[in-house]
Amino acid sequence: MTAVHCDVAIAGGGLVGASLALALAPLGLKVALVEAVAPGGGDHPSFDERTTALANGSARIFRSLGIWRHMEREATPIRRIHVSDQGRFGVARIDAAEQGLEALGYVLPNRVMGAALWQGLAAAPGLEVIAPARVLGSELAGDVRVLALEHSGMKQELCARLVVAADGARSLIREQAGIAADHWAYAQTAIISTITTQRFHDYVAYERFTADGPIAVLPLSDGRCGIVWTRPPEDAARLLALPDEAFLAELQAAFGFRLGRLLRVGVRSAYELALSRSERHVAERLAIVGNAAQGLHPIAGQGFNLGLRDAASLAEVLADARADGVADAGDAGPLAAYADWRAEDRRRIVAFTDGLVRLFASPLGVLRGLRSVGLLAFDAFPPAKSAMARLSVGAAGRIPRLARGVPLAGDR
Repeated sequence: MTAVHCDVAIAGGGLVGASLALALAPLGLKVALVEAVAPGGGDHPSFDERTTALANGSARIFRSLGIWRHMEREATPIRRIHVSDQGRFGVARIDAAEQGLEALGYVLPNRVMGAALWQGLAAAPGLEVIAPARVLGSELAGDVRVLALEHSGMKQELCARLVVAADGARSLIREQAGIAADHWAYAQTAIISTITTQRFHDYVAYERFTADGPIAVLPLSDGRCGIVWTRPPEDAARLLALPDEAFLAELQAAFGFRLGRLLRVGVRSAYELALSRSERHVAERLAIVGNAAQGLHPIAGQGFNLGLRDAASLAEVLADARADGVADAGDAGPLAAYADWRAEDRRRIVAFTDGLVRLFASPLGVLRGLRSVGLLAFDAFPPAKSAMARLSVGAAGRIPRLARGVPLAGDR
């Protein structure tokens, strides 16, 4: 068995893991990224046809990493957000121009982000990509953590000062480190697809709350819209089995005619929705990022943005430690700083998204009435809109330097 020594070994090359590797590349660290799917593989689970709503802060992170230029042609700006409650009178609107913003965020296909990240990784200095490779586990061994993997039919060990678990909600690395995670099933299924509409979306993102779950309709660069339609699992299975015309008819009835008639629907897929949270973000010589740290309901589009801030925050504390003369990437001081930073950001975002799920899932008439009143009050109260706009740009607490467009090696 061969052993390779490095400063940082990242287990998982999805959108967050690859972003972290790219952020660390200029710091003079020896970084290894271990990924199960070969670069450019069309079957990567993170680089599929789903779309993601990026906060402005996330777009700035990609600009800071030098890869936004590979994405922006297909990045659709969100100029306005329209929130409504089916069967009720409450409506809330947020306009980017009113908040002094060019956009409230951007919508991008995951495959576009994945391709841009791998293009950046291919040119990154001091970075080794080991793929396709299967991670077998990790364990402490003195002043390193050993990451065991299988690559090209051979067993291999990475002896890293720091291992980063970026291997998803059911993270093997996290579990082997003895870090528990809470999992709360929402008993909801998200149906994902694209639709062609009679009217142009005009760069408006819609969030429509219904008795059976929310509908998100996001503008896409080619004039179509991406949809995330949340339903009870048994009803989602029924909807997935419907012919296109029947599916569109039910979606039309639930969403309404703000975009005119719904003309066509693309390939439909589905996944179960849950809230997951790791007990903590770090262990000895281990940091946890992305879905391995938390998985959120897509109701407010915050999950990926929160995970990307994990990567930007970890890269920042490691950069600051090196600037202060701390050569060991797995030193306990920077890891503690990372854990404190992420705990507060996660607490705020989880409280916000989980609170929305529970409020708008309530069947109680009195709460539904209060929701409508609340939407109207929100629509008439500029400070509330400004607060929501700040959240949309990723301004939940301390903002990583990369999300402000400031290089990691620049002023703190």
